[in-house]
Amino acid sequence: MQSSNDRARGSGDGPESSGGSQEEHGTPSHDAMYGDPWYDTLASGWGELDGAGMPASVVPSARGEQSGPSLRARDVYVEVQRSAAFQEVRSRYRRFVVPGVVTFLVWYVGYVVAATAAPGLMARPVAGAVNVGMLAGLGQFLTTFLLTWAYARHARLRRDRAALELRWDTQELTREARGGAS
Repeated sequence: MQSSNDRARGSGDGPESSGGSQEEHGTPSHDAMYGDPWYDTLASGWGELDGAGMPASVVPSARGEQSGPSLRARDVYVEVQRSAAFQEVRSRYRRFVVPGVVTFLVWYVGYVVAATAAPGLMARPVAGAVNVGMLAGLGQFLTTFLLTWAYARHARLRRDRAALELRWDTQELTREARGGAS
């Protein structure tokens, strides 16, 4: 029987391994194949060895103060964030998302409140076995798809080009800050 990580049960050092294993418990098996590619990936500086058999150097903290080119690269991102182009992209995003979310939440809460507070209204037949509640429930699905389509269209027409230009400008400025011109 296979376990969730594609290793046969009973082969390895876990509690399900057999007593006749040649490996001692607690010693990892290096010949086992795992389905999860990140299973044996260690964080940098946490015990892996470099090519000479020595422990790898520890990666500096991301929050630590750095100097030189990386500090300038960080300043590039702050400068881009404060730029008028970035603020315009963010405001276009907010002008669409905030009213869309508010409208959809009001419609959803209205549906739930009507379903619980006015069951007679929701049970009113419209055509045959179809009632108001069924139409409103299907309307929830329809508005979800319409809102998704409208969001994707709005992003494509009003934000994507400007965001891509910002991305390229940011990468170019960062490359210049690090001293690499290409």
